[in-house]
Amino acid sequence: MLALGVIQPSASPWASLVVLVPKRDGSIQFCVDYWKLNAITVSDAYPMSRPDELLDKLGGARYLTTMDLTKGYWQVPLDADARLKSAFITPLGLCEFLTLPFGLKRALATFQRMVDQLLRGMESFALAYIDCICVFSQTREDHVSQVRQVLDRLQEAGLTVKAEKCKVGMAEVSYLGHQVGSGRLKPEPAKVEVIIDWPAPHTKKQVQAFIELAGYYRRFVPHFSAIATPITSVHRRLRHGTGGGVNAGG
Repeated sequence: MLALGVIQPSASPWASLVVLVPKRDGSIQFCVDYWKLNAITVSDAYPMSRPDELLDKLGGARYLTTMDLTKGYWQVPLDADARLKSAFITPLGLCEFLTLPFGLKRALATFQRMVDQLLRGMESFALAYIDCICVFSQTREDHVSQVRQVLDRLQEAGLTVKAEKCKVGMAEVSYLGHQVGSGRLKPEPAKVEVIIDWPAPHTKKQVQAFIELAGYYRRFVPHFSAIATPITSVHRRLRHGTGGGVNAGG
């Protein structure tokens, strides 16, 4: 991060701890525990886009292009005061971020606001959910022009995209956990497999996680609420401290 110009040595009066979190692929994710800073940070009420509303706009498009901003948050600079507050402890001394770090309370809203402002005036053919931008068109000619407009806007803002993750001029793309395009919208098969293979929940936290995961695709399951009633009832009992645990065989 020093080599990339993301952090610098710090003399800040603020300091947060570093947590190294193992990822599923065996690698290690570097995280800063900002919970004390977040506890005294004023919330940002900027509205996040609803994934279902975004997906509805894409379903009828004939040409789709998706692009991910490279290390999205790190493309947003911090002002001097925010740099001091972002400081964290390392074995080699105190460091602070020069760009927006993950984990700050206002980071998500700040980034979404930036991307929405970037695409202002292009809402009829371009949208974004956090760092994933999608351009959608009905004709090839329109699509070429509209993709160029978005790329020009990114270049003007000094932002970069990850080339290997770009899908350009596709009839169908994967976006927000769905396969979308050519008048169709369906769940991404790999995500469905995750739900099918999800282990039986045994705790309140596990029940909540499964409800949220399965509920993401509720629009594709007729009578989802009725089907999910047994597990949502268990969750309510656990949340209010009544009843027993979760019956894994139920």
